[in-house]
Amino acid sequence: MPLTPEQQAEIDDQRASPRQTLRSVSEGMEKHLYSAIPVLDHGFVRVIDYMGDDAAICQAARVSYGRGTKSVQNDEGLIRYLMRHWHSTPFEMCEVKLHVKLPVFVARQWIRHRTANVNEYSARYSILDREFYIPAREALAAQSSVNNQGRGGGLSDEEAARVLDILKGDAARCYDHYEEMISDEGQAGLARELARMNLPANIYTQWYWKVDLHNLMHFLRLRADAHAQYEIRVYADAICQVVADWVPFAWKAFEDYRMGAVTFSAQMMDCLRRMLAGEEVTAENAGMSAREWREFEAALRG
Repeated sequence: MPLTPEQQAEIDDQRASPRQTLRSVSEGMEKHLYSAIPVLDHGFVRVIDYMGDDAAICQAARVSYGRGTKSVQNDEGLIRYLMRHWHSTPFEMCEVKLHVKLPVFVARQWIRHRTANVNEYSARYSILDREFYIPAREALAAQSSVNNQGRGGGLSDEEAARVLDILKGDAARCYDHYEEMISDEGQAGLARELARMNLPANIYTQWYWKVDLHNLMHFLRLRADAHAQYEIRVYADAICQVVADWVPFAWKAFEDYRMGAVTFSAQMMDCLRRMLAGEEVTAENAGMSAREWREFEAALRG
């Protein structure tokens, strides 16, 4: 179950007690406050708090007073200019605090983004729940033969069933031993900080993750990409929904200039100019490595 009854009761209470504020609010983000977006089999993402909106980005860029001195159309144009020319500081004026429930192995990927404030559920003080990520059948795949970091083709039904049995059995057995070690019935009971070492990487943890919009968009550019690992990508996709409602102008600019854009090297630009001039450019005369040439061709094909 993604949310415990206690968490759901807390959310219901918070949503039932709105408070008046003088600060700027994003109507799109308000609907996400204290609501959980389910992710994977037991995970979720929910917004705890936020600061700023599209107008705050423009206000910071102009260093103006109040909600801004220009029209909405000018605000959108300014945000697109800032995004297009990599002026990142105004986007740092917006922040969001998320409550995320996720498997430990996904958390270890996520924490590589060292530009946020994080506070994680402590297994030194508390006992982790018996909740594990078990992939859906369609999420199972063999190792890629061309990419050491990725998945390849699918598994046969027989092999998939065998893998799922192993994952479920190992997770249950590790948790049983965890409970046995920390139990104080007839024994002293092993310290929780030691017993946790036996838990599998697919057990769920939780954290609060606070990040500014600039660094959040960098996270999403990498983790919502089609090449990212599926298990972290679905969390990024959920956060994309939130950001699109929170700062719609910034999100559209981000989609256009980051998510939907490509970067060409100097050699690639030279090849493109030669092509436009009518020259036949091939892998042999491009002056690029074979891999760069493949990436260049893929970018041109879309």
